[in-house]
Parts: sequence; structure tokens; C-alpha cells
Amino acid sequence: MSNQDHYYTLILAGGGGTRLWPKSRKELPKQFLSLNGEGTMIQVTAERFAKLVGWEKIIVVTTKAYQHLVEEQLPKVPRENIIAEPEKRDTAMAMLTGALFAMSKDPEAILINDAADHVIVDEKEFLRLMELAAEVSSDYEHLVAVGITPTFPSTAFGYIKVGEEWKKMGRDSIFKVANFTEKPNEATARAFISSGKYFWNANHYVWSAKALVNAFERYMPAMLSTAEKLIKAQSTKEFVDALPEAYQQAESISVDYAISEKADNLLLIPGDFGWDDIGEWKVVYDLADKDTNKNAVLGEGEKKTVLVNSSGNLIHTDKRLVATVGLDNMIVVDTGEILLICPQSQSQNVKKIVEQLKKDNHTEYL
Repeated sequence: MSNQDHYYTLILAGGGGTRLWPKSRKELPKQFLSLNGEGTMIQVTAERFAKLVGWEKIIVVTTKAYQHLVEEQLPKVPRENIIAEPEKRDTAMAMLTGALFAMSKDPEAILINDAADHVIVDEKEFLRLMELAAEVSSDYEHLVAVGITPTFPSTAFGYIKVGEEWKKMGRDSIFKVANFTEKPNEATARAFISSGKYFWNANHYVWSAKALVNAFERYMPAMLSTAEKLIKAQSTKEFVDALPEAYQQAESISVDYAISEKADNLLLIPGDFGWDDIGEWKVVYDLADKDTNKNAVLGEGEKKTVLVNSSGNLIHTDKRLVATVGLDNMIVVDTGEILLICPQSQSQNVKKIVEQLKKDNHTEYL
């Protein structure tokens, strides 16, 4: 059996996605939306990985609230491979659960982890690097991150600093990881980029289930012991039945804090394939097709727009006609129930509206 026969993909699809409000809402977060008319984000993600591992080896970890959406949108993924978390516990528990599920099917399983809502421009290069990372991690010892070569001094992403080169494989250099830095300020981010030693952390982790379990044993033994019944499960039913107890006891912590930042066997492969996590409406505008006036018009009602002397806008409408006169560099999102208008330069503050709605107890708009 070749190493490739052991490859699985784990897609995390449990996030709430407040930064693309009002399209992305609690009942239908961004991973289940189509933002460019080419299928929903989770569909595009799954189709991408199906080319590498096949549909039967895609595992999705989501929450109970979104299980039906995953089943509807990914009919080719086996139902038993869609794991509904009974409670939200951040990425450490989600990734451990997915790895243990894969391990129950194949003790030699190698997991390629990704989020359901990332945009990849150069799919061929992305899959090449993910396959390379899987090859590296098939020694069942190393944990591997595919880091993103930064294109600007972002303060929205975490950074991974590399140390010495571990190995060269073909044209790719693989590095030992020196340390992690959570979202830095702009001056620090500029310094990071000019050093050439820092990469964005997009949680593109690749590891064998064995190596991950060993890492939990070493750094998060309490969390691993809460998952003991998952490890011993003899069937999918036993695995699912053991989830509530495991999750009830598990700590809520990200995989970065729990494992990656502590691990001394983590390697990084630099990646440059046009990546974005679509964290705000400005990014949707940047990635969208535009007309001659640099307006991007999206949504089910995209033909219902009249734009006069207007340029550089993102208009997203589902039902109503949206008309503008003399409007430049704005974001207009109309769901029929909610209308959002803001300058593109302020789009990162949309999440503050969600915070305010929570504060004012207007849950019907969340």
C-alpha cells in the first residue's frame, strides 16, 4: 500500500463567520454561501480535496446546527464522515476528533487539515504542496505546516517564524519552526516581512494521526484522556455515542496554543498559491469580477442594479433593486431584511455591528 492510500482530508466547518454579516449569519455562515457564483465555499473546498484523496476520504467536523447543511451541500461525502460536535471547543478538539475518527478507519491515516472557507487561486500549486507535506509527515514523526508567503504586512493573521532548513525536496525547502506570533501590530508585521523568515499561519496543517496523538499525549494529556472512549470506539456508532462525554470535559483551546507552539517536531513548507480567508467584505470585492467602472455586483439579484456615476463599489443584492448615484468605493449588501452600507476602508469593522446587536439583544438579526 502506498503512502497516498493513507491520505485523508479533514475540513473544519463549524465557524459562525460574523465578519461577512449580514449575508453570513448564525443560521447560514459564510462557508455555506456562494460568494462568487461558483458553488458554496465548502463545496469548492471539498471538490478541491476530492481530486487528491477522493470523496470517501473526506471528513468534515462541524456543529450539530450545521450538520444538515453539510449533508445537503456535500452529498458525495459519506454521511458517517460528517462529525457533528455536540459543543464548540475550538480547533484543538475538532482536529483531534477528526484524526481519531480517521485512525479508527486506518491506523496509518495522514490528515490534511483545512478550513471550509478559504479561497485558493492556484489550486494546482496548493494541492502539490499539500501532497508534499503529506509525504513529509508520512514518517509518522513530524507535524507539518504549509505557511503562506505574506504579500503585505497584515495585522489580521498569525505568523510562523522559520529557523534552519531541515531538508530540500526537489525545488522546495522545508524548514524547522522557530516560533509563533499572534496578530502583530503593523510595524512588527513590516519587520517580519522584510526579514523573509515569517509566514502567515493559515492552519494548513498536515500530520499523521499517530504523530498528533503523540503530541497530545505530551502537551495536552488531559484532553487526550477525555477522548479515551473515542480512541477505543469499535464502530462509527460507538464513536458518535462517545462524543458528548468527551466534549463536555474537553478544554476550549486552539490547536496553535495546544500543540503547534509547543511542538519541537513541527516543520514548515512555504506556500505561494494565492490564499485568502475572506475575512471581510473588502476581500470579497478584491477577488470579484468587476465591470468597466470597477464595480463588483454579486448575489442572486445581481441584474437588479442601476449604478450611475458610481465606481469601485461592491453591491450584493438578493431581492431588491439597488440603485446608486455618485457612489464610490462603498460596500452595499442588501438581504431584503437587512441593508449594510459602509466604506470599503471600514469593512473590517462590520463585526462591531454584530457585537452591538448582541449587546442590544437583537438576536433575530445575528
